[in-house]
Amino acid sequence: MVGQLTQYFVAATLDGFIADEDDNLDWLLSMPGGDDEANPYSRFIEEVGAVAMGAATYEWVLAHDDGPWPYDQPTWVFTHRELPVRDGSDIRFTSAPVPDVHAEMLAAAGTRNVWLVGGGDLVGQFLDHDLLDEIWLGLTPVVLGSGKPLLPRRRTAPMRLLSVTPSPADTFVHLRYSLR
Repeated sequence: MVGQLTQYFVAATLDGFIADEDDNLDWLLSMPGGDDEANPYSRFIEEVGAVAMGAATYEWVLAHDDGPWPYDQPTWVFTHRELPVRDGSDIRFTSAPVPDVHAEMLAAAGTRNVWLVGGGDLVGQFLDHDLLDEIWLGLTPVVLGSGKPLLPRRRTAPMRLLSVTPSPADTFVHLRYSLR
């Protein structure tokens, strides 16, 4: 697929959760192989020109990363509350409808892509408006039993598998799907 894309790059458990009930990611951060050469993140992020996330994801990043804001790209945070801003970041808080903000993000990204960092409900809103082009999924052999779902919306339209890359650590499988 060529041209500007809106992509969901995410890790999930075998049973389809991106975080536990308390938005905890310890299951992911303790998984060996997350940063090995099979992880496509470094080539993925080079093509990202704008970032979007929900308030819970934003708060998790603030709470777990004491350094500078980890993204150079303008970042839209979808929220209905006031949240703190990390110094040196280009954070844009919004409660506007996803289609309106998506157009702004595409313009800001220029020729590069838009990354939906999380969470699942926000990604579901992009799906509701047919604004999601790809899912990049790091699948892990962890079962939580409950938590925050990868995709909380039903989608029956088929997706096309673009690539499969196993981790040398025999933990992650990196899957890339096109929704087009």
